[in-house]
Amino acid sequence: MSVEERTLIPLHRLQPAEFGPPRLTALPNGTPAWLVTRYHDVRHVLTDPRFGRATLYAPDAPPLGASSNLEGDPGFITNIDGADHRQLRALMQQAFTRRAIAAWVPWLTSVVERLVGDVAEHGPPADLVASLTLPLPVEVISRLMGVEDVDRKRLRHWTDHLFADRNCPLDEVRAVLAEFATFAAELLDERRRRPGDDLVSRVVVAADRQGGISEERLIKLVCGLIAGGHETTVATLGNALVYLLGERPDAWSRLTSEDAAQAAADRLLHNIPLGEGQGALRRSVREAVVGGVAIPAGAVVIVDRTSAARDPEVFTTGLSDGLFEPLEATTLAFGAGPHYCLGAWLARIELRQALHRLATLLPGLRLAEPVDAIEWRCVSTTRSPRRLTVTW
Repeated sequence: MSVEERTLIPLHRLQPAEFGPPRLTALPNGTPAWLVTRYHDVRHVLTDPRFGRATLYAPDAPPLGASSNLEGDPGFITNIDGADHRQLRALMQQAFTRRAIAAWVPWLTSVVERLVGDVAEHGPPADLVASLTLPLPVEVISRLMGVEDVDRKRLRHWTDHLFADRNCPLDEVRAVLAEFATFAAELLDERRRRPGDDLVSRVVVAADRQGGISEERLIKLVCGLIAGGHETTVATLGNALVYLLGERPDAWSRLTSEDAAQAAADRLLHNIPLGEGQGALRRSVREAVVGGVAIPAGAVVIVDRTSAARDPEVFTTGLSDGLFEPLEATTLAFGAGPHYCLGAWLARIELRQALHRLATLLPGLRLAEPVDAIEWRCVSTTRSPRRLTVTW
């Protein structure tokens, strides 16, 4: 654990970039890039087909900086645009509709109640990361993907390397991701021969029926679903609890209402970023005017959703004064446009149920150590507590 990881401030305390029209800045490696910070400008870039992800990896693209993980792979779903991207999303879209996710609520609630009940039975002190914020999302994605029999530590090991930052040795990342890909290939083959009602079976059956999708892309899709399907929720839960237990003990009792818990969950998802990276990247395929500024063709654009979430022209309240108030506009926490996160509804429900049941069963819950003592787990896209020791 580096000194920096011990002394980082909680993500809800990060200050947004200066608001204003798009302006020219640079990526950490020096490549020029346009920074977009205002809500409507960010939404414009995310939904305008003149800005894409695939073109970031075109032969004429400027360097983006070193990336050894799957996120920087041009064949990963988040880096594909157009018809190919729509084809991949169509393989799994039905599993993430509101109706499909609603059917999961009774089971998901039972998992939350079991995990929180185990915390209460264990007695204080307890580590909420080990007992709730990690096992809940992992259990959910394991059931969704039909990999309940896979060792959870193995899944986390693969996830750590899929989202590895540049501090992780390149050879190690490649070796672990090769192992993950082998697992995904064997899983696809098994579900192709014996399909079930899990998401992997749906994906492989639909892909074989449609044709035209390479096995390599399916393997990367499965890896991304398993890892990305729980990593972001682990971070969201942990960082939400850092804020609530560290700074808002006055709000804890209100979470015993499911409606209040949902309102708080939406506000927390909106206001607390997953990490502190430079923001999502896009590249213009043609010149486009954004916020009154002409962004030339071929330009790299930094989409700062963290700043957009606090745009004072749109969001007049924040966590301190609007925790239980409806958002003034649709959140961009899950993105917008073609790359909008399919798991948005599932993430909202997981956070709501976890907060609601914790507050109901453990009304006196509080941190057992100062927020400044938290040690952070930092990967390429998220930051969250390694441990969160609580008492009651």
